[in-house]
Amino acid sequence: MEVQETRVQTDRVLTIPNILSMARLVGVPLFLWLILRPEFGGPKSDGWALLVLLLSGISDYLDGKLARRWNQISSLGRLLDPAADRLYILSTLVGLTWREILPIWLTAVLLARELVLLVMVGILRRHGYPPPQVNFLGKAATFNLMYAFPLLLLSDGTGWISSLAAIFGWAFAGWGTTLYWWAGVLYMVQVRRLVRADAMAD
Repeated sequence: MEVQETRVQTDRVLTIPNILSMARLVGVPLFLWLILRPEFGGPKSDGWALLVLLLSGISDYLDGKLARRWNQISSLGRLLDPAADRLYILSTLVGLTWREILPIWLTAVLLARELVLLVMVGILRRHGYPPPQVNFLGKAATFNLMYAFPLLLLSDGTGWISSLAAIFGWAFAGWGTTLYWWAGVLYMVQVRRLVRADAMAD
């Protein structure tokens, strides 16, 4: 999605883009609770869960747009924005897998990519490098998955709308998973080059 990554970077904390990102983070446990309510004897609240996800998507677009337009790009914003994206993806994976809307193998494939990225970040830190910036493929993958999950949640019902949501949801899930791993491979190549350059410098 939109990433706060170019132009002059500041250490400001209380900016409008950062507040939007913080609000997205607060919405993560609410979103997960709404998805899992039926599993604990509560009423189905998929409509509210979809609304929270929609508002998250809007704020995700706005925080990057406003950060660049108002020159409010910050170090904190560069951390909050991808963190919120990943937490929404992880919470949705947990919720949809628990409700058996997503197969366990797909969840495992997506979580394995996150584990690989964590390992890469650890290697970079050992060599004194910051985490890799989100590239175009990573943004495209997140975009597809953030469309796939609401559609798959909507498919958990009956009628033609649910059937249509399942078709498009699985299409976005397939594209998103492929791009997610493709971006992960590019991160690994980038880390390998940096580590090799360090070794040659020594």
